[in-house]
Amino acid sequence: MIDILQITAKELGLSRKSVASTVELLDEGNTVPFIARYRKEVTGELDETQIRQIEERVGYYRSLEQRKEEVIRLLDEQGQLTEDLQKQINRAVKLTEVEDIYRPYRPKRKTRASKAREKGLEPLAEYLLSFPAAGSAEEEAEKYLTEEVVTVEDALQGAMDIIAEDVADDPKVRGWVRDHTRRKSCLVTKAKDIEKDSVYEMYYDFKEPLSNVPSHRVLAINRGEREEYLQVSVDVNIEPVLSWLNKNYVRENSVTTDLVKEAVADAYKRLIAPAVERELRGELTEKASEQAIIVFSKNLRSLLLQPPVRGKMVLGVDPAYRTGCKWAVVDQTGKLLEVGVVYPTPPQHKLREAEDVFTRLIEEYGIEVIAIGNGTASRETEQFVAGLIQKLKKSGLAYVIVNEAGASVYSASKLAAKEFPDLDVSQRSAVSIARRLQDPLAELVKIEPKAVGVGQYQHDVPPKRLDESLSNVVESAVNHVGVDLNTASAPLLSYVSGINASVAENIVRYREETGVIENRRQLTAVPRLGPKTFEQCAGFLRISSGENPLDTTPIHPESYELTYQLLELVGASLDEIGTPSLRSKLTQLDIERTAEELGAGVPTLKDIIEALLRPGRDPREDLPKPVFMTDVLSIEDIKSGMELKGVVRNVVDFGAFVDIGVENDGLVHISELSHDYVKNPLDVVSVGDVVTVRVLSVDIQKGRISLSMKT
Repeated sequence: MIDILQITAKELGLSRKSVASTVELLDEGNTVPFIARYRKEVTGELDETQIRQIEERVGYYRSLEQRKEEVIRLLDEQGQLTEDLQKQINRAVKLTEVEDIYRPYRPKRKTRASKAREKGLEPLAEYLLSFPAAGSAEEEAEKYLTEEVVTVEDALQGAMDIIAEDVADDPKVRGWVRDHTRRKSCLVTKAKDIEKDSVYEMYYDFKEPLSNVPSHRVLAINRGEREEYLQVSVDVNIEPVLSWLNKNYVRENSVTTDLVKEAVADAYKRLIAPAVERELRGELTEKASEQAIIVFSKNLRSLLLQPPVRGKMVLGVDPAYRTGCKWAVVDQTGKLLEVGVVYPTPPQHKLREAEDVFTRLIEEYGIEVIAIGNGTASRETEQFVAGLIQKLKKSGLAYVIVNEAGASVYSASKLAAKEFPDLDVSQRSAVSIARRLQDPLAELVKIEPKAVGVGQYQHDVPPKRLDESLSNVVESAVNHVGVDLNTASAPLLSYVSGINASVAENIVRYREETGVIENRRQLTAVPRLGPKTFEQCAGFLRISSGENPLDTTPIHPESYELTYQLLELVGASLDEIGTPSLRSKLTQLDIERTAEELGAGVPTLKDIIEALLRPGRDPREDLPKPVFMTDVLSIEDIKSGMELKGVVRNVVDFGAFVDIGVENDGLVHISELSHDYVKNPLDVVSVGDVVTVRVLSVDIQKGRISLSMKT
């Protein structure tokens, strides 16, 4: 047995105590956000990322131990288990090591070697491997001729097949060849049809060391192969491999030396090399998939945590050509007031009619922001809106481009139909676009995470792993911000720590039946929301203007008594929360001494003080607001050397795409993100960042704009 906690601690650079405590909390059914926020003393203040890493690595090693037990059982049932084999299995720290050990004993389908064994040729194979100095392999082979083994050549071939399979099944051989190929081989791609045009043309004659191939290239090549544009192989110099195999398996100056060499070469070419190539390409794909998921997850988190635009009347527009631009007016709370459609875009070009409608809406509802979806016909709609704003010259009126990815998915969902039963699908999209500006998080949680369009090759990675990772991101973001218990939708509540979809529906139903929830303790009356769920969720649910001012803070009810003691210690009351007088009293405290006096943990006390100083704080408000515009650019207006402000729309392995207000996003290549070396674009930028860029070049024909963030 391996020490799972110790190995995990060493891998992650953490103390064994922190890992052990965290695993215990996870095993007790506590959620990651709850542990990270409310059990800091127990974990040693580990953050969510570290806790999830512990969860993942411990899960891997527990699965490994289960597989070891299974392999030991299978070997025992076969009568093949020895003390040495059991020790080898127990020492293994990777699944591939366990599988390599088990490979020779794994029940096989009929193979050339198994057929040769059935024909009684194993002693002949042993003779060849004895490397006799004299005699004749052919004469020895004659002893094994039967009705099934007709010729000497058949006998020798059968014996060599047995040797080949034994060599291929040797764990030491597999391990060495795998490692050598990983270090010394190249990934080679060729066109299946050189005359055929495709987006994969750069890979029609391509070669790169296997260890250097970046993740996005691996997934692109895989897709090209799957779509039958590319032929892909792993190329390695065979001579060093055969030299090593011969050194370990062959003795020179024997009458059987050449035959065994032939068997060893066959083992490599027919059995080992294809299997190792599959394994290594699988490894590459797995790593590339993980990297793609990491990029998608970080982009998604940045998108979810974009700052809300509160207190504004918004006109949301879902652009289109033939079917027209659907629009929706929502008030400062997101309540729908009116919907409709205008046709300012081709082929109708009903500009005057559209201007009249939008002018009425702007005047009647006091519209302050027009939110335009960034999909089909977005730029034509933007030109129309910008022209109208210039014509109206209304102070404070602006427009903003909103990422509409996934809006159509939401619009066609059961949730949207339930929320807006009287609207058609396209009108629901316009409402969603307007609300995304007002509160991106509350609106985006209604959509399947992978549909929000900030990933790279998301269709090429394992769906289950992607869904799991993205769900964790949404859960993390929702709990980081906190949720208004009296206004949150069921989808938003379902991501709160400890709350599942059915409990979320029960909370909404309870709210509808009993009215406004006045304090967190009322949650215990919600069906299926028991003590454990209450413990996990209570601190993340906020109640504005409730009975207890602490309910508007992230302070957990389990710490209310400690909070009362703290307020009493500094001579303050609950009514003073968030006031300058309480700030003055709290900032003068010696936290460590106060924690000791109150019998509290320092991390918990720090969090309580922060919450008392800034009750109701939304962490998103510290981020830069969206870029509001009143005029529009076309790609023809963009010239090399221009300096522009833009919004990062997507971050990928090779750079970042930035919306600078024209039809196509510009690309800041990874080499242009900074004067310093950048290993990962996410170290420099995130989705939603407002950045200053310089235009390097413009290709109007291809619609490509190259940008730089270097000053």
